[in-house]
Amino acid sequence: MENTTPTYDSAVKSETLQRDPVKTVILASMIGTAIEFFDFYAYGTASATYFPNVFFPSLTPTIAMILSLLTFGVAFVARPLGSLLFGHFGDKLGRKRALVVSLLLMGVSTVIIGLLPGYKTLGISAILLLCLARFIQGIGLGGEWSGAVLVATENAPKGKRALYGAFPELGAPIGFFLSNGLFFLLESFLTPAQMNTFGWRIPFLASAVLVIVGLWVRRKMQETPLFRLAQQQNNVQKAPLVEVFRKNWRQVIQGTLTMGVAYTFFFLLSTWSLSYATTSLGFNNKEWLLLLMAAIIVFALMIVYSSVLADKFGRKKVLITGTISIITFAFVFPFFFQGQHNLLGSLFFLFVGFFKMGIVYGPIGALLPELFPTSTRYSGAGIAYNMSAIVGAAFAPTIASFLVDEWGIHAVGIYLAVMATISLIALITTKETKSVDYTK
Repeated sequence: MENTTPTYDSAVKSETLQRDPVKTVILASMIGTAIEFFDFYAYGTASATYFPNVFFPSLTPTIAMILSLLTFGVAFVARPLGSLLFGHFGDKLGRKRALVVSLLLMGVSTVIIGLLPGYKTLGISAILLLCLARFIQGIGLGGEWSGAVLVATENAPKGKRALYGAFPELGAPIGFFLSNGLFFLLESFLTPAQMNTFGWRIPFLASAVLVIVGLWVRRKMQETPLFRLAQQQNNVQKAPLVEVFRKNWRQVIQGTLTMGVAYTFFFLLSTWSLSYATTSLGFNNKEWLLLLMAAIIVFALMIVYSSVLADKFGRKKVLITGTISIITFAFVFPFFFQGQHNLLGSLFFLFVGFFKMGIVYGPIGALLPELFPTSTRYSGAGIAYNMSAIVGAAFAPTIASFLVDEWGIHAVGIYLAVMATISLIALITTKETKSVDYTK
């Protein structure tokens, strides 16, 4: 592709390329994604534990659980639409504006979920409204990740893009920890009946406060230096989506499949494991949430460490190593993750699993944006990231529940191994992006 912008050395001399302070970059990229993922995981926890009773009370527990987890997948179907919408405006009007609107959309829909009456009050309308709010929630999240990683990586100093790309990635474990921590506290002080009646609503309603904080942080930041440079050089695309699918469709496919296993693995470790542990392994909800919160710390540490390694050795080497290790883990964990109240096996599944998950999740914050030029980076990275949500995560908890019911826990391991193999093939065919000129 022809270079239509100045080189890095000439670009940095421009006054328009003044970067936000590091603290501002970290807050703007990390806090927003933490809030977004808090909202998203609150739904995951509720769908695995409370929604079967609230929205599907007349069905058998197994069918109610499967249908509840299907509503969880609705947002993943909506996320590519969000990436198309916000990617278009993010590449045309700027990263900052798109990020503010995506956060607001996500927050409003989350509060609406917390206010919805259950099936006993509205009947089938309650389920339809739940799916609609979940769909809107997915659109908001679809525009969040790619904008956040661009705020981080387009402000990154030379040689530290993967590390800066880890800032928004840390929003995932932070949001997860806060969400499940709140559910843990609520379940410690409220009875099961109270949780089913109103307790599960509190995290959704509390999201309103977090959204206000996130909006305040993001309104204080300035537009990213590389987008300002593109504006200065008249290099902003009028139809970025057309350009992405015309010139970078291979990169969209490679990014989608590369990211697929990370999504599958994460929602097996979190949403599916919560439902499986509380229905088949003899754990109660509080016990499993506590284990998840402890394991998520390992996840956060590995996101940072793997990103540092990706800056030093390259994105592909780190990601290929992590993906191969997941394939090995997929065939091993079913031998440990069974039996009643098997604490050691559960710790192995969660801690080793999140350790490997951090390896493949950290460098993605740099790799996906690096596959695309500045003029279409928001659209391209967002489409790839959110299409992988459909491929890897939309129905992963539902598929895993079905596989366990039909063929046992080992079938879930095979499912994970297949997804990891697909990602490995995509990685092998993808070029190393560590040294790519980010001003192009």
